[in-house]
Amino acid sequence: MMPDPKHRFSDRVENYIRYRPSYPREVFGLLRTECGFTPQSVVADIGSGTGILSKLFLQNGNRVFGIEPNPEMRSAGERLLAEYEGFTSMAGSAEQSQLPDSSVDLVAAGQAFHWFDRPRARAEFQRILKPGGWVVILWNNRLTDTTPFLRAYENLLLSCGTDYAQIDHKNITDDVLHEFFQHHDFKLRLFPNQQVFDFDGLRGRALSSSYIPPEGHASHATFMQALSEIFAAHNRDGQVMFEYETQIYYGRLATKL
Repeated sequence: MMPDPKHRFSDRVENYIRYRPSYPREVFGLLRTECGFTPQSVVADIGSGTGILSKLFLQNGNRVFGIEPNPEMRSAGERLLAEYEGFTSMAGSAEQSQLPDSSVDLVAAGQAFHWFDRPRARAEFQRILKPGGWVVILWNNRLTDTTPFLRAYENLLLSCGTDYAQIDHKNITDDVLHEFFQHHDFKLRLFPNQQVFDFDGLRGRALSSSYIPPEGHASHATFMQALSEIFAAHNRDGQVMFEYETQIYYGRLATKL
């Protein structure tokens, strides 16, 4: 049975903080132009985790409610964002955010939408959004076949990942998003993003993912040996590059009947 998604990252927090990518700053130009987003907009960051996306909104001057069900991830976000007066951390979820009705201008989900109970999350977003509010769904989509290194890494995940194929966010199709928004008028924009790692960074980036066998798992040593071999075969001057296509879906939810 697949582990409860609300607890999958409890033992990944420090690697998540250090090695997960942020999002391109171009996101904010897009939101300003397309969604009327301003520094005065109030944001609900659903599945806020360690605060990667929340931090960008806070740096933009926004008030942000970080909604995170995992205690360890939420605690890390509170620690890392303590300097921002506009941040409020809440022990909620996409399905039960704990926010008041009509309280936010924008609901954002960074790298989290594939965990949601979508019908319940949709109803909750409708409840907490102000009239005319927007939903923004973001992923850093790791490219899997643009370089020999990325192809080898993807094959390793498929062969040694615990449940990689089952929980990959690439399983979220246009049909899924049409059903969620309940119309076809949401939009998609793409931006390039990347990370460069030495081997320690590559190891940490891998272990930040919930489908990588952790220390103590029967497959951990096998995975790490294969990862070391991939790095040895494909590094250039002691580094490898993760390439991403940051996908940003944005739209308004269909009006409740």
